[in-house]
Amino acid sequence: MALAFLKEDIAARRTATCVRRNMPRSGDGVYTRKDRPGFWISYKDAVGRRRRRKVEAATMEQAKRSRGSELVRAETARALGFTPPGKETFEEAAVQFLAHQRPRLTPANYERERGIVEDHLKPFFAGELAGIRRAAVQRYITARLADVASGTVTKELNVLKHLLRLASEEWEYIPTNPARGVKAPKAAPGRVRYLQPTELRAVLESCPKWLKPIVALAVSTGMRRSEILGLRWLDVDLEHNRIMLPQTKNGEGRIVYLNQMAAAAIKSLPTTLETKATDQLFPSIPGPRVSVQFARECKRLNISDFSLHDLRHTAASWLRMSGSDIHTVAQLLGHKDLRMAARYQHLAPAFLAEAVGRLDAAYAEPRPKPKRNKCHRSVTQPKMLKAGVRVNA
Repeated sequence: MALAFLKEDIAARRTATCVRRNMPRSGDGVYTRKDRPGFWISYKDAVGRRRRRKVEAATMEQAKRSRGSELVRAETARALGFTPPGKETFEEAAVQFLAHQRPRLTPANYERERGIVEDHLKPFFAGELAGIRRAAVQRYITARLADVASGTVTKELNVLKHLLRLASEEWEYIPTNPARGVKAPKAAPGRVRYLQPTELRAVLESCPKWLKPIVALAVSTGMRRSEILGLRWLDVDLEHNRIMLPQTKNGEGRIVYLNQMAAAAIKSLPTTLETKATDQLFPSIPGPRVSVQFARECKRLNISDFSLHDLRHTAASWLRMSGSDIHTVAQLLGHKDLRMAARYQHLAPAFLAEAVGRLDAAYAEPRPKPKRNKCHRSVTQPKMLKAGVRVNA
């Protein structure tokens, strides 16, 4: 009796484990799940990997036929030596791609990629994955270039290539990646607009009291709007004049050093005994409000074609014109790629004129006379050469 009871208990546990792990309840490879409706199939693909997925079936027999079709496709692929395309749609691959990316990206970067997939890629590439060709990818690039800048299209193309690469190499929905080798559109020259010192002083004087510290921090440190508005008091170290940014746009933290203008801007912010270290320096100030108000101040001062983000360009430009090299500018602004900092190779016309003017002083200096080589010919050497005698043989 005890042995029979033990066997029944073991069998029950095995059955429960199979259900929890969504394994087939029978040997036909078709099963249902407690947490989701519908029928699921389990089979091995052409390379021997176990595949489990939901099928569009109303009855058990339809689900078995779907599994049979997958088995035939896998057997055909093994016989021919390649993986034939599946019937998965781009929408299905997009859902799986976003689920794959979510734990691997910061919330901001994930939302950016989700917007690209949902708003642009899914509407354009609707239908089966197997139907996507390289020509379709090229058509997408051409269509998007009519509406947005080339840099935006490049970002969208990178997301598309990543999605199709996973669908091809990891999930084996398609045999090859149709976007592989497609060239991104040529990037337009980076826009760089910066303020002159007189313009900057006018802007600071014109800004309302709540906006002035934000502008001062942006132009003196090169920080982004999101980085400034996200600052907490525990991130600020006024004793050593620096800010510790825990996470930036590129996913890494960095140290921002404060000059006198930046330190004074932070010290001007109101604090009370109730202020906590976790409180923000600029609480309840939305980013769009900052950008809109700054644009109004610039318009009032007749400063055209200038945005809040251009204060970051102003900081980088004047760092370069003060003698800082590109590597230093890239590190201070948090650029991973030196190509971003290379936009600040330009210099102000006055600075260029001053640099050329240094040539006058260089050319005016008396140049030292070159020393004569000790191994020079003597006056008798021409006569010896005429006589056919070799010199220094």
